[in-house]
Amino acid sequence: MANKTDLVIVESPSKAKTIGKYLGPGYEVKASMGHVRDLPKSKLGVDLEKGDFEPNYQPIKGKEDVISDLKKAAKKSGRVYLATDPDREGEAISWHLKELLGIPDDKTYRVTFNEITKQAVKSAIAAGSRGLVLTHFTEEMMVHGGIEGDFETLKPLCIGMAQAMAGAEKIVLTSPSGTHLEYSAKGRRGNSLYCMVEKGQFSTLPTVEANVSPLEGTANGIIVADGSIPYIGIGVLEEPVTLRVEEGRIVEISGGRQARMLADDLVSKNDPNVYNIAEHGVGLNPKCHFCGFMLEDEGVFGSCHIGIGTSITLGGTVKASCHYDVIMKNASVEVDGKMVLKDGCVML
Repeated sequence: MANKTDLVIVESPSKAKTIGKYLGPGYEVKASMGHVRDLPKSKLGVDLEKGDFEPNYQPIKGKEDVISDLKKAAKKSGRVYLATDPDREGEAISWHLKELLGIPDDKTYRVTFNEITKQAVKSAIAAGSRGLVLTHFTEEMMVHGGIEGDFETLKPLCIGMAQAMAGAEKIVLTSPSGTHLEYSAKGRRGNSLYCMVEKGQFSTLPTVEANVSPLEGTANGIIVADGSIPYIGIGVLEEPVTLRVEEGRIVEISGGRQARMLADDLVSKNDPNVYNIAEHGVGLNPKCHFCGFMLEDEGVFGSCHIGIGTSITLGGTVKASCHYDVIMKNASVEVDGKMVLKDGCVML
């Protein structure tokens, strides 16, 4: 009996053509043409009556032929390599492809290509590909700071914090600068990023963090960022930036020059979902320090960050035109009445 052809799914037709040429016989390379499913636009995307807030994802209109073709190809293939882009959107597309196409775990592989050359593509496929995301990186960060962390030692701590936050009925985040935010993570998974990856996985570097996506509409309170907002030219904060949150969304931003920069940028997106409370992360890398760059700042031990905007890659249901993080120092986190972080010290 002839061996089955392996399927590689990328996002664009041009990339599919190039990679198909490199891989040659034994592989079929197809394009998803971007996202394949989303929440419905004409109604609420979760079932409130069931009480589990499970997202009701639907195939994107106009993608029926693409989806049908991919399903047929996946069914007859040996292994399926999900080779979407190495970013948050790419991770979301890969997850949706696996779920929508019904691909079994034992034949699914996640691979990423940071360069599209014949050798890079062949090596990634052969190795099962592991991915480290280096967003907004500097040469200094490659040799000093968070990259010097003992990731193997930090791994169980990171996993433990993610497990503590997962599915919590009530999480309370506070900080000396004035943060007091309460939300529910009921039904939500905990995510752990500790810079160590197995075949087919990806992580970020050098942040070590545990995070969870708050249940939409449940977050209320005040966020006072006094560490960093590592985007759009803001960086390390000169003075606190205050965000008032009601029913899961930012309703007011106040402070000085940097607060106005954030507020103006969000307004310019013309997208109400950018105000969504998407993520609560806990930094756990003792070697990280505030420098104005996202993956270094988010990992500062004992800090917490609140992600706003897109949450679908973290276990939430919201897709927005951006995902920004606001970071506070020396935070405290109480999970269902138990303190897991107090003034920047882990209590697990």
